[in-house]
Amino acid sequence: MLFLPIIVSIFSLFFAYFLIKEVKKAPSGSGKQIEIAQAIREGALAFLKRQYLTIGLVAIFLFFLLWLALGLKAAFGFLIGAAASGLAGLIGLLVSTQANLKVAEAAKSGLKSAFDLSFKGGSVTGFLVVGLGILVISGLYFLTNDLKTLIALGFGGSLISVFARLGGGIYTKAADVGADLVGKIEKGIPEDDPRNPAVIADQVGDNVGDCAGMAADLFETYVVTIVAAMVLGALIFPGQPMAIILPLYLASVAIVASIISTFSSNYEKVKISFLLFTAA
Repeated sequence: MLFLPIIVSIFSLFFAYFLIKEVKKAPSGSGKQIEIAQAIREGALAFLKRQYLTIGLVAIFLFFLLWLALGLKAAFGFLIGAAASGLAGLIGLLVSTQANLKVAEAAKSGLKSAFDLSFKGGSVTGFLVVGLGILVISGLYFLTNDLKTLIALGFGGSLISVFARLGGGIYTKAADVGADLVGKIEKGIPEDDPRNPAVIADQVGDNVGDCAGMAADLFETYVVTIVAAMVLGALIFPGQPMAIILPLYLASVAIVASIISTFSSNYEKVKISFLLFTAA
């Protein structure tokens, strides 16, 4: 009964991979663009590496604690949730640091090219998060048939999301304030001017907080919501397995519908919708 959610989740991950390839094929520009983008990417990866190393130590300690308190299955579920949340954040960061540069280059050809590429780059995180979330929930429940393990899975995802979202957010705000104080007030340099080294730190913070942190946060929220719906199904309809896995089926249908809808989204439709919205 869980084969459909597993198949759909794998399909979602393959679609995210297809979007990543489309982003990679786009031109990156040259000269100063690439130099600045590489500095931002290097700084973001260094921050994320240090952050994940610290979180990993905490996760290992909690893994053994849960093993002693709730058993191996719960501890294993916690570890899977933490690893999947961290993976979603890492891939989201890698894609965003590439898409930023390529969208800026595409904007030279017009808004349509920039919109199409930015839409693909942004969609990667969405389909990666939902695909990975459904896969780990379905796979773990298929192996253990234990809702307590899924609750531990959500706990693991929450741990990473708290560190990634708050840590990245604090870093980016500190860099933003520092860049403005030194650049705009003391030196008279315009905001986000690359002559100010603190601007690079600010952009690093935007990527680790708003991209990696957001991906981990979305993964945690998505997983916890589905697990909560499954637990409610088990409590309200005891002895009815379909009530437990129904949220997974609904999420699978939503993923397929979202994949189909991406092919109907384009710049002209968004432009018309925006004009109608502003007119109203």
